[in-house]
Amino acid sequence: MKLRDLLAGVEARDVSGDSGAAIASIAYDSRQTGPGSLFVAIRGEKTDGNKFVSAAIERGAAAIASELPRPAELSAGVAWVEVADARKALATISANFYGRPAGGLKLCGVTGTNGKTTTVYLLDSILRAANLSSGMFGTIAYRTPLRSETATHTTPESLDLQRFFAEVRDAGGTHAVFEVSSHALALDRAWGCAFEVAVFTNLTRDHLDFHRTFEDYFAAKRRLFEGAGAPPPAVAVVNADDLYARQLPRGARQTVTFGLENGADVTTKKFALSYTGLEFTAQTPAGKLEVRSSLVGRVNVLNILAAIAAAQALGISNAEIEAGISQLESVPGRFERVDEGQPFLVVVDYAHTDDALRNLLQIARQLNSGGRILTVFGCGGDRDRAKRPLMGEAAGSLSDLVFLTSDNPRSEDPLRIINDALVGLQKAQAKYAVEPDRALALEMALDEARAGDIVLIAGKGHETYQILRDRTIDFRDQEVARAVLRKRGFKKGSR
Repeated sequence: MKLRDLLAGVEARDVSGDSGAAIASIAYDSRQTGPGSLFVAIRGEKTDGNKFVSAAIERGAAAIASELPRPAELSAGVAWVEVADARKALATISANFYGRPAGGLKLCGVTGTNGKTTTVYLLDSILRAANLSSGMFGTIAYRTPLRSETATHTTPESLDLQRFFAEVRDAGGTHAVFEVSSHALALDRAWGCAFEVAVFTNLTRDHLDFHRTFEDYFAAKRRLFEGAGAPPPAVAVVNADDLYARQLPRGARQTVTFGLENGADVTTKKFALSYTGLEFTAQTPAGKLEVRSSLVGRVNVLNILAAIAAAQALGISNAEIEAGISQLESVPGRFERVDEGQPFLVVVDYAHTDDALRNLLQIARQLNSGGRILTVFGCGGDRDRAKRPLMGEAAGSLSDLVFLTSDNPRSEDPLRIINDALVGLQKAQAKYAVEPDRALALEMALDEARAGDIVLIAGKGHETYQILRDRTIDFRDQEVARAVLRKRGFKKGSR
């Protein structure tokens, strides 16, 4: 494409050089540039893309887009586009490069602190049950009709997102459902995307290392409903039980509420909880649905209600919605059971905030009111320190015994992180043990477990690694737990 065509809709302060230059590819990482590339220099959290302009040019970049003015020493053969906002420019340029693929898809975005991944998986399963070709993008994986790959961010960078949309469109897809994180909204990764449906699950404390204040965190979430570079979503699906949902802008053509209280549009009067799943009748403006799901716990009742409301907004029939919900057997790392024939339940879950941890423990209490709850958890390094004592208090208040350990300490001293969480455990007057080595902590918890107990391994969920100060190692809670259980002589199917 010609450079001038890629700049349609971009707020450019100045364009110098050949605006008719042929552009073969777009890159925001200088290492991905090649002959004929347009390199968009964006400022990241840790580095500034403008430092790598020379590297991009050495690799053959034909044009540079930057918030900085053209350097005097720049070769005359390289075009320079001075833009008002590099991230918004990257999103718009990427959409232009791929032929505005989002315009040919019905986009459903899910935001909120907790429940995003499960709600997206539910919607994806419903779309499949309706025989609709779609894409799904979120914390765990990115999937198009052609392929799947492990996710690197909850929401892909705008260039990658537009590339995925194009792949869905070109494969005959009609829908895309994806998690829209607060980071993505603040960093304009979804800038210019027009959503058919936007879902708000809830809002609790998280990511304040990035957003600095809770108000900023909520402001980022609001952007999905305001319409970031595009009109507001056609339908807003919001949690009637969440106080912050009431503060969302009302720009959508239609707002549908879900919840268990406050007269929600999509709701249920009662539900049955068990180890094997959920059963309830959902009441909606479009009639009743009989829900049978392998997901467990009250929190997943809310996720299912959100998915029902969103699917109905997409025009999917109740029968197809029922089928899609029942066909989803599990979500990786979300109340994922580890069964090696042991006489106690072992569950791995991604819960990594105080609210998510509290929800997880409440599920365990509801399912196992007479048995003990043994909880293994840690707090991530280089993240919001203030939530660590809150997580400790949540774990200590609802567990019979807590094993406090490490969870991606990153550049921080694991003992410093543990000490932050200990404040909350001590406030809750909890019974606890401290073991910084996560593998040893899991082993201690599983050795302590007796028949009828539940061992909750929280924090990492689907993750397959542990990020340490100087390296990243392979580490999967499920595999470590299985190895320990097998070493203890348990064998699946032996009960």
